Amino acid sequence: MLNTCYRMMNNRENAEDMLQESFSEAFRKLDTFRYESTFGAWLKRIVVNRCINEIKRKKADLQFFDDMSQFGKTTIEEEENIEMDVKSIKMAMQELPNGSRMIFSLYLLEGYDHREIAQILNVSESNSKSQYMRAKRKIKEILEGGKYEN
Repeated sequence: MLNTCYRMMNNRENAEDMLQESFSEAFRKLDTFRYESTFGAWLKRIVVNRCINEIKRKKADLQFFDDMSQFGKTTIEEEENIEMDVKSIKMAMQELPNGSRMIFSLYLLEGYDHREIAQILNVSESNSKSQYMRAKRKIKEILEGGKYEN
């Protein structure tokens, strides 16, 4: 299973994290195993799905910040410019309502998934997802408006 994770994640540390999360998920969902396939096949499906979801999440997050880096600049070549962009995003985050800001921060900066955020904040998973998407759109609008240009 670790090899499967490693091939998908291309990084041993991330592969180990995904495997650990997959085993935890499998343990929580053990009562849903229906013996229609082998236990190994069922577990491998959980592992593969967990890795795919993580890859999608990382791509979406990277795309968001790639989009943010384009405002007012054609390319970012210097570390100083990157720090200024991060500072702009953090300042824009301050304009978000508390709940959205917290969800945005927990998801994007702290790496929690929406299920974990829902448990932490005592909201539904769908509420966490929708507030995250709204926060992302709002930050994009703020930055596109040039309010925090450097």
